[in-house]
Amino acid sequence: MKKLFVKTYGCQMNAYDSARMADLLAPLGYGPADDAEGADMVILNTCHIRERAAEKVYSELGRLRQMKNEKAGMLIAVAGCVAQAEGEEILRRAPQVDLVVGPQTYHRLPEMIARIARDGGHAVEADFPALEKFDSLIETAATGSSAFLTVQEGCDKFCTFCVVPYTRGPEHSRPPEAVLAEACALAQKGAREIVLLGQNVNAYSGVAADGAHWSLARLCAALAGIEDIARIRYATSHPRDMADDLIAAHGENEKLMPYLHLPVQSGSDSVLAAMNRQHGADDYLRLIERIRAVRPDIALTSDFIVGFPGESDADFEATMALVREVKFAGAYSFKYSKRPGTPAAAAKKQVSEKVKDERLQALQALLLAQQDGFNDAQIGRTLPVLFEKPGRDRSQMVGRTPYLQPVHVEGDASLTGQVAQVRIAARTANSLKGRLI
Repeated sequence: MKKLFVKTYGCQMNAYDSARMADLLAPLGYGPADDAEGADMVILNTCHIRERAAEKVYSELGRLRQMKNEKAGMLIAVAGCVAQAEGEEILRRAPQVDLVVGPQTYHRLPEMIARIARDGGHAVEADFPALEKFDSLIETAATGSSAFLTVQEGCDKFCTFCVVPYTRGPEHSRPPEAVLAEACALAQKGAREIVLLGQNVNAYSGVAADGAHWSLARLCAALAGIEDIARIRYATSHPRDMADDLIAAHGENEKLMPYLHLPVQSGSDSVLAAMNRQHGADDYLRLIERIRAVRPDIALTSDFIVGFPGESDADFEATMALVREVKFAGAYSFKYSKRPGTPAAAAKKQVSEKVKDERLQALQALLLAQQDGFNDAQIGRTLPVLFEKPGRDRSQMVGRTPYLQPVHVEGDASLTGQVAQVRIAARTANSLKGRLI
């Protein structure tokens, strides 16, 4: 059997795509390899969101070049958003690469491999046939207690700092029947939790066979009807797409977990306008009020960018004020970095790295204090925990609360896939400790 190693960068959608690429290549005789050294084919499934993303890929390709020189017949593929953005440039800079495949065309990997075996040379596929991709995916071979399921791809928002519309294409939603069929297959293989994925997942608008348009709320309601599915989550959302029925669903759908990742990026209206977010800070705050009105215990997380071009001290303080008002359960925060080809990259009044560093440290300190406070509030409570896998200590099992917090308890592998009541006893730096009731 040939061996395949997939290195995944970035988001949950890339993790989903990596798993599906492995599924696609299994009929060609590729089994999993533990590392690149033991592989006959290596796929770098790349992300283009963060700073120096392409440079990190080229650095890894330099390491793989030596391996390929020592192993005849080894294939190297670059997939994902860097592949989409760089295209033929990858082959120019790294001729050891055999295949370049964008995030919407990885379903063509078997055909591309066959073409190289027949004709030699390289293969590049980087267009946007989203429907074709999903129609071509084969049933997943295996899953865990929690499974990703992509329901929406692409973005029409065009935030000025973001490359996603250029690398993932326009927004596209899968038909609800296809989503439900995949969810049922995942449940049959042991998934108790389904995590719906999309660049703007709450913009989901799937067209059913009868022509009806389904919202994300309607899709979640249908998923809740699958008996073996105990939990439903979704990520990542845009504030503009939090429709009334989706807000209501957080109070009505018992299987929809009380957790919402809703990026705001900044608390300053002038910065939000420069980012083309098409909402203001007050819009976001009023939205949070509505969500908490239907689900008071919901855990809210967000994304923040500090040091966006033109961000003043007052703008940054507006972000800190918004964080203090919302009180997040967690967040991801980053310094602004230029993404080639985006409008913000050419903006004047770039903020110095020193100022970015100072602002990021201040914001992260506040966010960490809020996260610790949210976790501390669970101590003494009894929460349902879905167990996923053994911990580093083999006498422990790790699961997650409805609020997505990892929890360690004493237990064995028989807990895998079970939802059990756990009394929360303590907080560590990154997780909770508890005991089974």
